[in-house]
Amino acid sequence: MFVEVAYVRQGKMVGHDGHPLDGAGDAGESELLRSFLLQYYTSATHVPRSVIVPGPVDDPDLMRDWLTQRRGGPVSIDVPQRGRRRALVTQLAETAAQELEQLRIQADYDRSRTEPMLAALAEALDLEQPPKRIECYDISNIQGDSAVGAMVVFEEGRPRHDHYRHFRIKYVPGPNDFAMLQEVLKRRLERLESSLRREDADAAGDRSFTSRPDLILIDGGKGQLGAALEVLEEAGFADIPTFALAKEREEIFAPGRAEPIVQEHNSPGMFLVQRIRDEAHRFAITHHRKVRSRKALSSPLDSIEGIGPARKRALLRQFGSVQAIREAPVEDIVAVGVPEKLARRLKETL
Repeated sequence: MFVEVAYVRQGKMVGHDGHPLDGAGDAGESELLRSFLLQYYTSATHVPRSVIVPGPVDDPDLMRDWLTQRRGGPVSIDVPQRGRRRALVTQLAETAAQELEQLRIQADYDRSRTEPMLAALAEALDLEQPPKRIECYDISNIQGDSAVGAMVVFEEGRPRHDHYRHFRIKYVPGPNDFAMLQEVLKRRLERLESSLRREDADAAGDRSFTSRPDLILIDGGKGQLGAALEVLEEAGFADIPTFALAKEREEIFAPGRAEPIVQEHNSPGMFLVQRIRDEAHRFAITHHRKVRSRKALSSPLDSIEGIGPARKRALLRQFGSVQAIREAPVEDIVAVGVPEKLARRLKETL
């Protein structure tokens, strides 16, 4: 899927840019639009008064309130049915389709280059044969907050988007990238081990987890590689070739070698490894931003019994923020339609 964003001022389009959406899976358009708006406007320096979209957005009221808070003023989300605005949406859809087609043409071009790249990679890493399935792992967090792990998969040298997977870090408190990486690998390898014990694994399981990798790449250096090898050894998969790629000097670290493997930056094998590592990093950080965005949308109001979505919207529209609700007199909260007993409990909780 491809999203085209246009910038319109005083009725004229002053610019536009495209954003490919990888790993969209079976998500519907309304869900994808919501996810994209969250991701896009979380980092945007400007939020306009009106956001025009081609169709309905999931949780429109919540999204409108969030955008209003981001802008500091009213924001509308509009789905034009006719006129100049609808024509603009149609034009952007055509532009997005053309850009998506160009990406597909480029992918076809890449296919003609993958065989020599895989052969070069196998030679550089001293593998018995070119790896058919490559899995790469990366961790994304800010001081341990909203930590996620990412697994990207390349088969025959090309991305297998439907096998990409995210992992919410569940068991590691605080910033510890090594432990987070180990948690992700343990969970992934447990799924692989479980599938190997079942005769019907291919039919019943998640193919991304039931498929055994020919090569594992880790985004990181010696420390990350050592952490990964511990997990592989414990899980009984130490025979899977595993390497780490450090971004700073683009060095490949291998088990049992004191010195890193250094390849020419323009070598086919290094190009493929960098592409896979960069894709894992992109996938991890994109999901991390989505998780942070969802967290930003959450509110202390969500945990108060009796304050449902309608009352939450009414309170935020009236007072503008949780802090303002916290400082408001009980009678002002009651005036919004909240029963006095609930208003007092709301004040005590906040």
